Amino acid sequence: MAGIYIHVPFCRKACHYCNFHFSTSVKQTSDMAKAICKEAELRRTYINDRVTTIYFGGGTPSLLKIADLQLQIEKFQQLFTIEPNAEITLEANPDDITADKLLSWKTIGINRLSIGVQSFFEEDLQWMNRAHNAVQALRSIQLAQQYGFDNITIDLIYGTPPLTDEKWKQNVEKAFELNVPHLSCYALTVEPKTALEKMIATHKIEAVDPERQRRQFELLMEWTAALDYEHYEISNFAKPGLRSKHNSSYWQGKPYLGLGPSAHSFNGISRQWNVSNNSLYIKSIEQGLVPSEIEELTDTEQLNEYIMTALRTIEGLNLSFVYEKWGPEKVATIEKTATKYLEQQMITLKNNQLILTQKGKLFADGIAASMFF
Repeated sequence: MAGIYIHVPFCRKACHYCNFHFSTSVKQTSDMAKAICKEAELRRTYINDRVTTIYFGGGTPSLLKIADLQLQIEKFQQLFTIEPNAEITLEANPDDITADKLLSWKTIGINRLSIGVQSFFEEDLQWMNRAHNAVQALRSIQLAQQYGFDNITIDLIYGTPPLTDEKWKQNVEKAFELNVPHLSCYALTVEPKTALEKMIATHKIEAVDPERQRRQFELLMEWTAALDYEHYEISNFAKPGLRSKHNSSYWQGKPYLGLGPSAHSFNGISRQWNVSNNSLYIKSIEQGLVPSEIEELTDTEQLNEYIMTALRTIEGLNLSFVYEKWGPEKVATIEKTATKYLEQQMITLKNNQLILTQKGKLFADGIAASMFF
């Protein structure tokens, strides 16, 4: 089982908090689609397993012409063995979602939408510098459902200075009312070299309050649990059977091929990432060269990656798996480190798996880092 990730590096506007690679000029969209198809040809042997997921991320893939999306999907079908029921996800902004596009996306094989709602409040969207408004946030979900998209996830952001606990509750309850089966909820992070970082540094806007973020995350866990959403990864909540198969493959350490500028790939023993420059990427690919860097992962780095990703999931860190792959000494060290977290009720031990409790999820990154070798 393997996945394909496509980074579509185009956006209408630059959100204040975003540090992903993108361009607000859409002149190269068709050239980019052709280059991505060419990169797939050049790297067709990178994954040998059956492809179970395809994910168009970015950026804003919903900006692409239908013909450019179709070109890529058909190319992947020619080059790789793709499962008949493969999950094919398109990240879409609410302002791009129309009846015509929804029909076309379905026709070319898109069967899952990830809608970048972020908030249902106008003032929040303006604070983030999003391209859509509150009416479009609501209407995009209703329209997608109307045209047969049942497998939908939406992104929501919490912990922003304008977001009170009451507004956060209304955001989440709106998702519940709309019967959205999957939520990806992220605490606002202040990334380097973003407009948000600069505005906070110059005191133009209020700084992020960690206590508010903690409280709103705890409320989120409480609300979703009450409605039987499965908190299967720190930031992800799903109705039974509707987890993101593509993102789950990342946390399970499965191989994936990343295509497009800045896209990352992983084959189990190494990571590879493409240059974050649209023009250079297209020019290099046209010359038959993949502009990328490769990092071979040591045995210890592979273990640390497993610790980091496994602890974020509902299944937790499997000590039996660590024993089989890395040996008893590593298990003993992990168990020793885990003792204090077990005593503090941040971790539970069940079926030889270390699983974060609700309390532990607040400190997931720190707990994982303390177990690194």
